[in-house]
Amino acid sequence: MKRGEGKKSGRRRLVSAVMTGLAAFCAVVVSVVLILILGYILMRGVTSINLQFLIDRPRPVGEGGGIGNAITGTLVLLGLASVIGLPVGISAGIYLAEYGDGWFGNTVRFVTDTLTGVPSIVVGVFVYTLIVIPQKHFSALAGGIALALIMIPIVTRTTEEMIRLVPTSLREGALALGAPQWRVTMGVVLPAASSGIATGAMLAIARVSGETAPLLFTAFGSRFFFEGYMDQPIASLTVQIYNYAISPYDEWHAQAWAATLVLMTMILLINIAVRFFTRKKV
Repeated sequence: MKRGEGKKSGRRRLVSAVMTGLAAFCAVVVSVVLILILGYILMRGVTSINLQFLIDRPRPVGEGGGIGNAITGTLVLLGLASVIGLPVGISAGIYLAEYGDGWFGNTVRFVTDTLTGVPSIVVGVFVYTLIVIPQKHFSALAGGIALALIMIPIVTRTTEEMIRLVPTSLREGALALGAPQWRVTMGVVLPAASSGIATGAMLAIARVSGETAPLLFTAFGSRFFFEGYMDQPIASLTVQIYNYAISPYDEWHAQAWAATLVLMTMILLINIAVRFFTRKKV
């Protein structure tokens, strides 16, 4: 080996080692920050959690109360958002990956990327103008639609990227056997990309689980349990945390930390469930 080539090889190994070390350092920093945040929430919130707190509804200061209505409302809102947003987002992602090479697909892709960066409060104001004002009241439906609009671009882009990662040879093999394009997409491509698509859906659900601003304009919040989709405001963990956090009462501050811990636990359970059901079986 020539001396010049040896120097270049040594320089490349040095650069590779430095960059690998920097990447590992950044990963450690992110992990430490996450652990500190979760640990602080756990420390502040665990002392206020008990069965009564999880099943009761809010009560005046000094009388205890809980977040049972907010947990129920959050599950209802996430269910509505998933029913609306996931099918639309997955379908749009399939179209962009399989048929979206023309001008229309590029336009949809550009609009999707733009929507991903739109502040959630803008989505809330839009749904407030479109649904809440004509109905003249807040509702669970309006809140679910607002969250769905936030989910759709995330699910769309994730689905598109996951489907594009499926090897072309799988498609060609199915087509060579005489299967039509739609059957190849539904029977071969989607199962191969299902783990990635489910992960994208999980990320979208986790993202909207922590949204407060759009729900202030659509679902608004309530001190009672779920009473209907169309004509009543509905409670949510994020709005209740916000209201308790800005209150002047120490008791409500403690309950806000406990509700935050419950919300984080719900998101963690969603992650674990999706990982379990999409794991690769040997």
